[in-house]
Amino acid sequence: MAHKPRKEMIAETRAKLIAAARKAFAEKGYAEASMDDFTAEAGLTRGALYHHFGDKKGLFAAVVMQIDGEMNEQLHAISAKAPSRWQGFLDENLGYLEMALDPEIQRIVLRDGPAVLGDPSLWPETMGCITTITASVERLKDEGVVADVDAEAVARLICGASAYAASWIGNAEDPRAALASAIPAFKALMEGLLPRA
Repeated sequence: MAHKPRKEMIAETRAKLIAAARKAFAEKGYAEASMDDFTAEAGLTRGALYHHFGDKKGLFAAVVMQIDGEMNEQLHAISAKAPSRWQGFLDENLGYLEMALDPEIQRIVLRDGPAVLGDPSLWPETMGCITTITASVERLKDEGVVADVDAEAVARLICGASAYAASWIGNAEDPRAALASAIPAFKALMEGLLPRA
């Protein structure tokens, strides 16, 4: 039987460790999850974890990046279904707030993420979000849908507001009630971008 190419074996090992860690972080939280949880679940050694991720924090960062990528795909799908670019932009941002109801996102991204990885505004994923929102605002400006404002400034403000709101929702005693309060307020903020009559 032929051996798998090295690149494929590396990808499989990384995927196994990320899947095992994601499960442990979601169930136990970062502090309580141990490297033995990840390696036993994945059927691998600690050496494999150290080799591919450096340490527990490196593996956690990879899990956050994976979840962030999945969130972005879902948000893109939400936006693509909208009848207009503006509605897609609005729906995408509101969709982010709704994701704060997901227990895995609450625990890994909204609670443990900032505690382990530091200020979310400095995460590499955040710059990607700002770039995407900046491009959306530029297109909406070109079409005359939103007022002539600095697109990057708007993107940074939206990212900050949505991240803070998601954290509030995800950590609230009643996340559904927090979301119900956040949605109309966030819509009102977004509608402030529309040109005045």
